[in-house]
Amino acid sequence: MPSLVQRLAAWLSGQVARQSDRWRLWTPVALGGGAATWFALSVDPPGWPLTLAALIAVVGWLVARRRGAPRAVTLLLLLVAALASGLALADGRSARVAAPVAPAMGGPVWIEGWVVDVEGPGTSGAARILLAPVRISGLSPEATPVRVRLTLRDGAPAPPGTAIRVPALLNPPPGPASPGAYDFGRVAWFQGLGGVAYGLALPRSASLSPPPARLRLEMWINARRYALAERIVARVSLPAGGVAAAMVTGHETWLDPQEVETMRVSGLAHILSISGLHMAVVGGFSFFLARLLIATCPPLALRINGKKAAATFGLAAVGAYLVVSGAPPPAERAAITASIAFLAILLDRKAISMHALAVAAVAVLALQPEAIVTPGFQMSFAATAALVALAEAWPRRSAEISVPLPIAIVQRAGSWLLIALMASLVAGAATGPFAMQHFNRTAMFGLLANLIVAPLSDFLIMPMLALGAVLEPLGLGAPFLWAAGVGIDAMLAVGGWIAGLPGAVVTIPSAPTAALPAAFLGVLFICLWRGPLRWAGLPLACAVLLWPRAQTPDLWISEGVGAAAIVAEGQASLARGAPGSFAVDVWSRRRGVEIEPRDPALWVCDRTSCLPSGGGPLALSWARRAPTAARLAELCAAAEVVAVRAVVTALPADCDGRLVLDGGDWARGGAVELWRAPDGWRALRVADLRGDRPWSRAPEAQ
Repeated sequence: MPSLVQRLAAWLSGQVARQSDRWRLWTPVALGGGAATWFALSVDPPGWPLTLAALIAVVGWLVARRRGAPRAVTLLLLLVAALASGLALADGRSARVAAPVAPAMGGPVWIEGWVVDVEGPGTSGAARILLAPVRISGLSPEATPVRVRLTLRDGAPAPPGTAIRVPALLNPPPGPASPGAYDFGRVAWFQGLGGVAYGLALPRSASLSPPPARLRLEMWINARRYALAERIVARVSLPAGGVAAAMVTGHETWLDPQEVETMRVSGLAHILSISGLHMAVVGGFSFFLARLLIATCPPLALRINGKKAAATFGLAAVGAYLVVSGAPPPAERAAITASIAFLAILLDRKAISMHALAVAAVAVLALQPEAIVTPGFQMSFAATAALVALAEAWPRRSAEISVPLPIAIVQRAGSWLLIALMASLVAGAATGPFAMQHFNRTAMFGLLANLIVAPLSDFLIMPMLALGAVLEPLGLGAPFLWAAGVGIDAMLAVGGWIAGLPGAVVTIPSAPTAALPAAFLGVLFICLWRGPLRWAGLPLACAVLLWPRAQTPDLWISEGVGAAAIVAEGQASLARGAPGSFAVDVWSRRRGVEIEPRDPALWVCDRTSCLPSGGGPLALSWARRAPTAARLAELCAAAEVVAVRAVVTALPADCDGRLVLDGGDWARGGAVELWRAPDGWRALRVADLRGDRPWSRAPEAQ
């Protein structure tokens, strides 16, 4: 009789044998792992060794496969080639998108350029536009950024295609608000966004030479998109009109910030961002509509392949929606995935399968390797992989004969409800680790909200918006947009009800950096492995939830002393900044601390500085000019840590033994967190985690 060890070995061998057609599915995982490794490096590696290594690995795999090497060997070489290719693709992509980055100019500049697009309002609520600068005072043409995001001081934004001239404060894209937080500078690098500007007056019209043909086409498309968004808002009353415009064109100009926050708390915010859900609904609706129309025309149905014709129509619909939405990176990735599914139908392959998803992931990572470090890619592919795995494991029920209609209706409704419940549960579980790590919040009733809203979104809102958007240029979209508006009003009502429930949202501090890759691998192992052994990945999938959190810092100071907080007993008291502001909100959620506004009784403040009234750990000066020696001595006498916005060239004797951070520290290190230690203070700066990368290097002013 075989021993327990022998039986266990035989069982494991059988489990591995069941994966014979699944090993190739790990190719995009290895490709993404290579790209993620490149982004995790603290310095840029030389490009040519990465390219050479990738070529050698790919050639080695091809040679081994051609010569009939054992399958285990070829699969291993395939994964090595994918890993090396991920490193090389990420490096090559960074080099291809390289463009000038604006320095911190230190004073107002004049910007002349073309309005490329209108973007959603910023955290202050002010309108923002995307500019293609032609001239910026103080910068040579070679140092002028290709694109600049301009926040308007007031007034409505000019439509795309307008030439403007505006005085503004120009800075490079900002870094993370705290160490390890969302890095807008990295995102801006890969989007070709070389600066952010804040308008000091209303823009004026400018006389500029004609733009290049490509820019002219981009502005023409964006102008049509903006005009369509305006017509949608005119047809559908606010706030539903703002949601409708965002779901169709990507324009968030008319979104109500309070409604957006309500959607986030209720777990419905994903509906506002054009991504996989929207592409799936638009493509699926177009596909089934085309099949229905072909089926109702017998002469046509007998002469063409209805399924392939419908797939072609769905492919065209996805492409059109990508253009109308403005082609943001999440929409591009969703369009690639949907296109792979329709191409699979045209090639007589299974449209929804793990292999089709793997091909889509490889295509996305080959074109946009930077996607691997974005929350959108991580969440969408984790959710899709989980749903495909659910479809593979879902039991197939044999069709029943001669079932009475009422019973059949009840059975179908029960089956649909169960499938919808399981799909929402599985997708929510797969995306949970990423929501916790990136956004630090979990919508406790998100499953309930999505179950209620899914039928509205899939069968009413999105189809009616699609028909309304197509027919509105002809003046025939009103009834369809009205119906979509009714559905959106109902969706907002559900979101408001869910958000108002006690404990609707829970804030979860971020885990250490290593927890998220571990969770990603765990989720993928559960999805890709066939058989009960897949649940061995569950502990890894829960890494973000279970991983011990680091000790909360005693002090946090944002770059340039824009905000600062003191932590005591899990409670953060602001020394500067307002609760709810972007930097404060990002830091407090990442660290899982509650924020209290500054207590005036504990501080002595003037227009440019603050010091604790009875002594304390922190004093601040945010004046553009360095404080006088006397004022600096006062700050040092009042606190152990002194944060100064300007560069300090000399320190008075009162600052001996004090930690003084000045403008040079902010330029080199960015925002900082400080922990009290027996021998002084231990610091973690943004630069310590960001490294010396193209998007983290501060350009010098000319």
